[in-house]
Amino acid sequence: MSDKPLQDTQSTRASSESEVSAAEVKKQIAEAAEELVLEPIPEQPIDPSRLAIEERLPEDIDINDPELYFNRELSHLQFNARVLEQAMDENHPVLNRLMFLCIFSSNMDEFFEIRVAGLKSQIEYSREKNGPDGMHPKKVLSLISEHAHKLVRRQYRILNDIIFPKLAEENIRFIRRSLWSEKQAAWVKRYFRDNVLPIISPIGLDPAHPFPRLANKTFNFVVELEGRDAFGRENGLAIVPAPSSLPRLVKLPDDVCEGGDNMVFLSSIIHAHADQLFPGMTVKGCFQFRLTRNADLEVDSDDIGLDLAGALRTELQSRHYGSSVRLEIADNCPVHIVDSLLAQFDLSNEDLYRIDGPVNLSRLLAVLELVDRPSLMYAPFSPGLPNKLAKSGGIFESIRQRDYLLMHPFESFSPVIDMLSEAAKDPNVVAIRQTLYRTGARSPIANALVEAARNGKEVTVVIELRARFDEAENLALASRLQDAGAIVVYGVVRHKTHAKMILIVRREAAELTRYVHLGTGNYHAGNARLYTDYSFLTCDKEIGDDVHRVFQQLTGMSKELKVKKLLHAPFTLRDRLLEMIAKEAENAAKGEPARIIIKVNSLTEQRLVQALYKASQAGVKIDLIVRGICTLRPGIKGVSSNIRVRSVIGRFLEHTRVYYFYNNRTPLVYLSSADGMDRNLNNRVEVAFPIQDFKLARRVKKELEYYLNDNTQSWILQSDGSYQLAKPRKGEYRSAQRALLNDLADNAR
Repeated sequence: MSDKPLQDTQSTRASSESEVSAAEVKKQIAEAAEELVLEPIPEQPIDPSRLAIEERLPEDIDINDPELYFNRELSHLQFNARVLEQAMDENHPVLNRLMFLCIFSSNMDEFFEIRVAGLKSQIEYSREKNGPDGMHPKKVLSLISEHAHKLVRRQYRILNDIIFPKLAEENIRFIRRSLWSEKQAAWVKRYFRDNVLPIISPIGLDPAHPFPRLANKTFNFVVELEGRDAFGRENGLAIVPAPSSLPRLVKLPDDVCEGGDNMVFLSSIIHAHADQLFPGMTVKGCFQFRLTRNADLEVDSDDIGLDLAGALRTELQSRHYGSSVRLEIADNCPVHIVDSLLAQFDLSNEDLYRIDGPVNLSRLLAVLELVDRPSLMYAPFSPGLPNKLAKSGGIFESIRQRDYLLMHPFESFSPVIDMLSEAAKDPNVVAIRQTLYRTGARSPIANALVEAARNGKEVTVVIELRARFDEAENLALASRLQDAGAIVVYGVVRHKTHAKMILIVRREAAELTRYVHLGTGNYHAGNARLYTDYSFLTCDKEIGDDVHRVFQQLTGMSKELKVKKLLHAPFTLRDRLLEMIAKEAENAAKGEPARIIIKVNSLTEQRLVQALYKASQAGVKIDLIVRGICTLRPGIKGVSSNIRVRSVIGRFLEHTRVYYFYNNRTPLVYLSSADGMDRNLNNRVEVAFPIQDFKLARRVKKELEYYLNDNTQSWILQSDGSYQLAKPRKGEYRSAQRALLNDLADNAR
C-alpha cells in the first residue's frame, strides 16, 4: 500500500516538521488550488459532426434525432463531477468540503455498482440497447472509463494538495508512517497487537488455499512474500482481508502527540506490521485494494410466487458477490500483481483505478465523529415552524383550518411525525394508511405506527421492499409492524411504490374526516435535515378521496380508479404532464404569454423531452432545474433555444419535484414524488398533487425563482454537454439555499 497521500506534500510535512513557514504553506495550497481550478470538469463528449444539427433549418430537424439527446450515464457522471467540485468551493467550511469528497466516493460506488454493472450485463448477455442518444453500451463504457479516471485523479489531488493541508493548518492531521514519532510508533504497535492481530486472517495463496471470495467493496491487501513457510510452501502472494469491525481511521491519544487531532489510517497500521502476519517470511510489498461488484438486485417477478419478501431475502444474500466491475488498488502496486488481480476478477485495464491514497474515501466521514470542531462546519440552525401548527390545540385542528406547506430542511419535519404520533393516541382516529420507501425500522415514524397498531387502530402500511440499498432495513421494518398487528403489503410486484402518502381517518361528530400528508421526499427524519423536500398537509375532501382510491389500488385489486385532483403514475401523471406542456405550446402559438418551470432530480423520459422541445419551438419560455441527469440538449436553434437548464448543488441535496405551468395567467402548480424519468412516469406508483391555495402556489413560484436567480451554486448546462458554474458579479451574490434559510428557518410565522 502507498502511504504517499497521507500528508505527502511539503505543506503537510511543514505542519508536522516545521520545514517551511505557515505563509509558504498557504502559498503552496493556493497554487495547488489555482492549478486545480484551471483543470476543467470533463464534458460529455459530442462528435463534432453531430454539431451540424445547429446548422439545419428547424423544419429539417427530427426531434427523434440522437444528436438532440445526451447520454444518460455520462450525464449521471457529470452530476458526480459537480458534487466533487464542492470540495473546491471555499464558501464551504473545510470539514464540509471533506464531506463532499466522501459523498463523491459514495456516489461513484453506486454508479459502478448499478449503472456500469448494468451496461456490462447488457454486453455479457447480448442485450445491448442504444438509448435515445444512439450510443452503443460499449462506447458508453469506454467514455465512462475515460472520464471516471480523470475524476478520480482529480479527487485525490484535491484531497492531497488542498484538503489535507488545510486540515493540517487547523491541527487536524493524518500522519504518515514515515512521520510517526517513537511514542506514536510504539502506541500503534500496541494497538495492532491488541486490536488487529487477534482478528485478522491472512490467506496464503496455494492449491489448498484458493483465492478467497471477496465481498463487494470490502477492504483488502495483497501481500508479496519471499521465502518458504514451515510446510515448505513458496507461493509468493497472500490476501489479507481487513475485518469490517475495525475502524478505518484511528485517533492517536493526546499523550503521544503535540496538540491537535492526530489520526492514522488502518491501512498504515496493517502496512507497518504486515511482517507480523507472516512470521519468518519476508514481506516485499503490501498493497491495499478494493473490488466493486454488481449490487443491483434482480428479483424475477415470474419466480416470486406469493412471497416477495422471501424472494428478496434470498437475493440479498447474493448481493455482496455479484460480478466484478471495478478494481481500485494502491498506485505503487507492481504491474505483475495488478495483472494477476485483474485476471482473477475478469476485469480489463479500463476497469482498473490506481489510487493515490486510501481506498474508499467515504470512510473519512469518521473524522466528523473523531474531532470536535464545530467552527470548521456549517453552523446548525433551527428549522422553522408555522405558528398555528405550533399551537397546543392539536395538529388536526390546525389542518382543519387551512392547508400547510412545509419545505424541509428549512422548515421542521416534526409536524409530520406529530401528526402520526397524535393519531396513534387519539381515540377518534380509526385508521391510518401510509406508504414507506426509505425509513428506519426504529425511526419515529415507525414507532408511531407501531403504537397506533397496538392501540387498536386499523394500520395499513405499504412498504416498498425494493428501495435500493434499503431492502434489508425495510424487511426489518415490515416484520416489526406485523408483530405489532399492522397490515403490511408490498405494493405492486412490477411497479415500485414511490408515492409518499399518509391517510388518517378520524371520527368527528357524525362523520369521518380524512387527513392527508403528501410529500416529495421520504419519511426519514434524518434525510429531512439533509434533503430539500416539500410536505403538504390537508383535509381537502377530494384529495382525501383520491388518496383513499390510490391505497385501494395498492392494497386490493381493482380496475383503474378515477381520481379527481391527484395525478397518478403509471396511469395519468405522464399524459397530464404532456397535456399541460402542449397547452403552453398552444398558448404561445396564439401569442399568449407561456411559461414552464420544472424542478426535478433527473429528466430522461423521451416523450417528456420531446414535448418540451415542441413547446420551445412554439415559443414557450422553459426553465428546467435538474439536479442530476438531464438528457435534453438546450440551446439548439429551432429546437431548444427557449430552454435553459441549470443544476443547483449546495449544502443540502436538492430533492423537491415541482411542475409549474403559467396556464394563461391561471398557474397550475404540482408537487410530486416523481422525477421526469421513464421509471417514475411509466413503471412506478407515483403521485403529483396540486397546490390550490393561491398563497401557497405563489410561495412555490417565489421559491422556484430563488433557484432561477441563484448565481453561486448553479451550474448552467451548455448545448455541447458541458456545465458552467454561474459567476456572480461583485456584491451580487444570490444563493437559493441561503435565501430559503433566511426566509424559513427559525422563523415562526
